[in-house]
Amino acid sequence: MSLTALFRPTAGLLVLCLLAICLPGFGQLLAEKPAYTRADTLRGTMTPERSWWDLNHYHLQVRVSPDDSTFAGQNTIRYRVLKASQVMQIDLQAPMKLIRAEQDGQPLTVRTDGNAHFITLTKPQRPGKTETITVEYGGKPRRARNAPWDGGVSWARDTDSTKSWFVATSCQGLGASVWWPCKDHMADEPDSMLISVTVPEPYVDVSNGQLRRVVTNADKTRTYDWAVVNPINNYGVNINMAKYVSWKETYQGEAGPLALSYYVLPQYEAAARKQFEQVKTMLRVFENWFGPYPFYQDGYKLVHVPYLGMEHQSSVTYGNRFRNGYLGRDLSATGWGLRWDFIIIHESGHEWFANNITYKDIADMWIHESFTAYSENLYTEALFGKNAGAQYVIGTRIGIRNDRPIIGDYNVNSEGSGDMYYKGANMLHMIRQWVSNDEKWRQVLRGLNKTFYHQTVTTQQIETYLIKKTGLPLQPMLNQYLRDARVPTLEYKITPDGVAYRFANCQKGFTMPVRLCLNDAGPRRLVTPTITWQTLKQPNVKEVNIDADYYLLTKMVDM
Repeated sequence: MSLTALFRPTAGLLVLCLLAICLPGFGQLLAEKPAYTRADTLRGTMTPERSWWDLNHYHLQVRVSPDDSTFAGQNTIRYRVLKASQVMQIDLQAPMKLIRAEQDGQPLTVRTDGNAHFITLTKPQRPGKTETITVEYGGKPRRARNAPWDGGVSWARDTDSTKSWFVATSCQGLGASVWWPCKDHMADEPDSMLISVTVPEPYVDVSNGQLRRVVTNADKTRTYDWAVVNPINNYGVNINMAKYVSWKETYQGEAGPLALSYYVLPQYEAAARKQFEQVKTMLRVFENWFGPYPFYQDGYKLVHVPYLGMEHQSSVTYGNRFRNGYLGRDLSATGWGLRWDFIIIHESGHEWFANNITYKDIADMWIHESFTAYSENLYTEALFGKNAGAQYVIGTRIGIRNDRPIIGDYNVNSEGSGDMYYKGANMLHMIRQWVSNDEKWRQVLRGLNKTFYHQTVTTQQIETYLIKKTGLPLQPMLNQYLRDARVPTLEYKITPDGVAYRFANCQKGFTMPVRLCLNDAGPRRLVTPTITWQTLKQPNVKEVNIDADYYLLTKMVDM
């Protein structure tokens, strides 16, 4: 979001003020829950009714009726039976209604528990077999309150004289089941998907993947069939309806020609054509650092929407007003963030970290947001130099709140702190210092996307990979920055022989190397503090600071 990057606020802070304004931003996404309910568990757990079947394919058919703000249609779900069971959980959030379910033409009974619908299958479900079930649904989906953070469906109007409809979905955190029935858990993705959206003439629908055909119907509607041939996470599926103009081009990338498509409202075409020139540069930079774009077969689209933007897979949405920065602001307060379009860069970065590598549980959302926020640093570096990239990521610390751990609570659909954006990005920046070999670090990032290509993962898998491929003892550092809200403090004492130092305000086993800056223009020394006092022999030390590349605090203590 991720947005969204937020503060980005699609991550951090006026700094802190900025954050507060833009980041309710995290509204739905980062809302605190004082207590968890049965509904949270049904939403966030791979329940027994979800675990016995493996999702293979969705054919989602939706009719969008803007005049009465309704969606109606059906979803045909193909799945493979992993173990015998007769009850299946399908999710659909009120006020949407699951009207009926059937298998092989036979109606099935449905028991509803909040937003979870338990369907009793009459046909024996035999392990190894592939089956399908169809669910019909309809109603008025939740209207987005502050998209994309507090999402749903945005029913907007064009700003020109026609006041035509401008409709879009966004549902990260809230869940795809806010507007269509699905297995709404991130651990299981369909291997492919067909999205058939019917809209009134002369509107255009833009969804994920490649457009296979457009059917003109007798009732003055058109049906757009979009085919996704790669795995896709639920919240990445989207509908965007407007009187779009569009154009295409081709990017010659690492894996060959990549089809690029752009959709905007007509009056913004000139501005968009200029602003969207950044897409090819973004692809060049990110393919260099992360490996080939993960969805060559599905293409890349940038789609104008009535909200800020989101990382919908192969259908990235954009509402940044065709300006650089984050709505014209620099979230790092360094000036570098005004040299590129935040939404194009951040939301596209999610194609690698969110859509290619996807968390199994939203508690591990840092896997999406920390790496993608860090991609902003790498993009800045690629255009303006390594020092500029470092200044940018260091500047984003103004948005870090240190309010709670970055990793959230598991199995209850609970994300952690919004610090997953820029605190997480600064953690990765520090790991790069520790690796101290930029080509090796680049291969680590590329290897992540190759090793976990089109997979759902856990924090433990990512940690294990980073430790193995860097060859460094990263676990204490990862524990501190992901699982503890505190910023470690380097305490030091000036001694007759030099400097005594240790880490405090941290977990018991925390340690990591850090460069100390001795005196204003004095020597820099690489040391590896622990929570136990150590001594660095260096004459005439008057002051100790930490190199700015490290997100740590310092404190001089009495002898």
